[in-house]
Amino acid sequence: MDGPRPGSLRSTLDCGALSLRWTEWGPPRGRAVVCVHGLTRNGRDFDALARHLAAQGRRVVCPDVPGRGMSGWLPAGTLYSVPTYVAALAPLLEELGEYDWVGTSMGGLIGMALTAMPGVSMRRMVLNDIGPFIPEAALRRIREYLLAAPVFHDIEGLEAYLRRVHAPFGHLSDAQWRHLAEHSGRMAAGGQYRLHYDPAIREAMDGPITDVDSWALWELCVQRPVLVLRGETSDLLLPETAARMGQHPHVRVATIPGCGHAPALMEPSQIRLIADFLA
Repeated sequence: MDGPRPGSLRSTLDCGALSLRWTEWGPPRGRAVVCVHGLTRNGRDFDALARHLAAQGRRVVCPDVPGRGMSGWLPAGTLYSVPTYVAALAPLLEELGEYDWVGTSMGGLIGMALTAMPGVSMRRMVLNDIGPFIPEAALRRIREYLLAAPVFHDIEGLEAYLRRVHAPFGHLSDAQWRHLAEHSGRMAAGGQYRLHYDPAIREAMDGPITDVDSWALWELCVQRPVLVLRGETSDLLLPETAARMGQHPHVRVATIPGCGHAPALMEPSQIRLIADFLA
């Protein structure tokens, strides 16, 4: 089977021109699945899932959200917000037509926001460890690690950092951790590595932090089938939130053992769960 293909487009947002880049798998005319990553991650997190779905004939598009990976950076940190991401992705989604959505954490929030857009063509949605209520404590924890701006002397140092910070991803093989490391760094001066995102994304979390309540939006999300994945020990998607989400007849909730926030979606059992739902 063919490997990943790069994709890109340039668009103009209210804040100026932006280059959006993505990795694409599967037949170009296959029924589309859009996989969108978490806050500090990038589209290559979905390689294992995308490879599996592509083998089933799906066209899988994994964008780097602005400020991450190979996509362009925004001119000001305060612009890093869900409405900006929705606007940045809109031209790509229009080209795809009908699509399914897989969103991890921030990617899930973007997917939820899209359901409020007129004429949305989202058929099914997978929310990976995210929901319409986010507790203040989890947001504070995220802000704490965003404040760090580590520099690594080599890829091994970067990998060790990822293993520590993203331990809640679950049990990953050495090869999987190395894969994440290889796509999580950018070369800095002197041959050192920095994390592959704009440090200014943390500015969006400056100021007071409170619980996030989006239950009103949830009523729009569940106009389509939704699969909710919750890491067994997640501090971001609380058990009571997941239980309330699962009360709707269009929603299925699955708990992923041995994970916190958020399951990496690399384990075969997690991949099968998503593939079966999207089928």
